[in-house]
Amino acid sequence: MKLEIDKRDLLGLIGKTQNIVEKRNTMPILINVLLEADQNSLKVFATDLEVSLTDQIKVQVHQPGKVAVSAKSLFDIAKELSEGPITLIKKENNWLEIKQGKYTSKIVGISAEEYPIFPTYNSQGFISIDAQVLKEMIDKTIYSVSNDETRYHLNGVFFELSPQAGFKMVATDGHRMSLVNKPLSEVKVAATQGVIIPRKGLHEIKKILEGIEGNVEIAIEGSQFVLKHSSTILMIRLIEGKYPNYQQFIPQKLPQKVMINRDAFLTSLKRVSLLANAKSKAVLLNLTNGRMEISSNNPELGDAKEEIEVDYAGNEIKIGFNAKYITDILTSMNQDKIDFELNDHLSPGLMRPHNDSSYTCVVMPMRI
Repeated sequence: MKLEIDKRDLLGLIGKTQNIVEKRNTMPILINVLLEADQNSLKVFATDLEVSLTDQIKVQVHQPGKVAVSAKSLFDIAKELSEGPITLIKKENNWLEIKQGKYTSKIVGISAEEYPIFPTYNSQGFISIDAQVLKEMIDKTIYSVSNDETRYHLNGVFFELSPQAGFKMVATDGHRMSLVNKPLSEVKVAATQGVIIPRKGLHEIKKILEGIEGNVEIAIEGSQFVLKHSSTILMIRLIEGKYPNYQQFIPQKLPQKVMINRDAFLTSLKRVSLLANAKSKAVLLNLTNGRMEISSNNPELGDAKEEIEVDYAGNEIKIGFNAKYITDILTSMNQDKIDFELNDHLSPGLMRPHNDSSYTCVVMPMRI
């Protein structure tokens, strides 16, 4: 294998693999990417057996061939080289020689035959979705994904689509839930059984979606979620398991309704929670006519409180929440006004952007 590739193209190609390759040495081979030069293109393959990516770019190929090498070593070397073409040559014993001007280095590689078999797909059922809409849906749900490895079916975002409901994404960790709904642009779409996309896969989807204007294509095939854009193909192994019936977590007919300025609420929460208990992040919200007092108390640090104006005319209510859960929700919204619906100090609260039912967040209260 011998080829010439521009530095920017090489960095762009290998850069996409950096978070996928397995950095822990449970399987040392997974720190590598597979490079395959064929005719006039260089293909790259990366996998950790859960998330797999393939991409390609046109290059000047002098001799076809393939080899697997350390993704980090190749990326770090290319980053330090000058702008312009870089020559890659496969040597004996699967070493890869990297040359530019008077610089030469060789990095240890392994035979392409030793690299894990790459997953394939043959789905004809791809549908288009706006890249920034998909990114927004991930941003509005990924923070609610559970970190509890014993509840593995909650370690991802539940994704489903149907002609009636459109695209839907849901995440919960048992303390909070976020649900976002977007209409389908294609009406002739068969409903899919909901699937669970793991957190790492979602982060890789977001990385690909950065800066893309227009649509990407997605499909669910067997146990895989597939995303295509241009020459990039990302395949994610779905989490097996049954997702809980999230509809039952959404409280109905909450009598106490508050409309709040998002920025004022978020800023005040951040200030007051600085003196909250480091573990529980507990803050107390005291709602009375036209105002909300936010307070925290930590015997080891001190206490804080702040009052903000709200649109509220209901009964007085005092309710405790984990401040981080509320700030995560507020950060994921970009509207000026937020609707906050409550029942009592023991019941979950519901938050939405003002007059927007496409995004629903539920958060459990805390005893303070």
